Amino acid sequence: MQNFLLFASTLILLCSFGYTLFRLGSGRLRPGRPNLAALVTAFALLSADLWLRGQVLRSCPINSLFDVMIFMAWSTTLIYLLVGSAYRLSLLGAFTTPLVLLLLLAAEFAPMDRSPSIRELRDPWIEFHASLSLIAYGAFALAGLAGVMYLIQDRQLKKRKGGTLLYNLPPITDLGVANTRLIWLGLGLLTIAFAAGFVSGMQVNTIKFWTSATIWFAYALMVVLRQVHTLAPRRTATLSVAALGFILLTLPAIQYLSAPK
Repeated sequence: MQNFLLFASTLILLCSFGYTLFRLGSGRLRPGRPNLAALVTAFALLSADLWLRGQVLRSCPINSLFDVMIFMAWSTTLIYLLVGSAYRLSLLGAFTTPLVLLLLLAAEFAPMDRSPSIRELRDPWIEFHASLSLIAYGAFALAGLAGVMYLIQDRQLKKRKGGTLLYNLPPITDLGVANTRLIWLGLGLLTIAFAAGFVSGMQVNTIKFWTSATIWFAYALMVVLRQVHTLAPRRTATLSVAALGFILLTLPAIQYLSAPK
């Protein structure tokens, strides 16, 4: 059943991504509703998959890199569904879909352990810390995608080159605001997650600690510099994209160091 749920959600997002590419190629890019429907359906299927996996594991289903990839895909979709409409960024769904699809494809086809790791119940604070950290990364993922949209529009405006994509993107000022606020959201969630980890008294690998601290510090620095008007929206967008790349590259290493031995 779990394999079916994962396969179905991947297939739906793949069809949605293909539809977006077709509309973009035809010069009639209006993917808001189809993308939203696909993401809502995929979110429901992934939620069911995570719930069933959690019943088997007797804990939050983030015990392996396979689990983490699925949870990251779920959390990114969750943040989009919660805040996408708030910023009127319907086209953000077209950018969210390929990222979520990439995470699911990596979970399904990358060589990694998929066997359930059943263990004794952990401290609830540790479970809260781990799950909220991944939800924070979902917010950072959306910030990075908003940053990509900002940079695309900024480049096209500077070249005075219009196109289907440019005409469907939200105003560049709205993208800048959304990018900054999503960074704020992710930073707030990650700060709470770190506080929960501190309360739990959990043992943390040194490399994992400094990697996570680097991620927190990078986003905190973006927020501070934006508040004092030292960091321009374009540079904020660029840094948010680079920071997302760093998260995606280091996530497997962080999970490996967090895995139960």
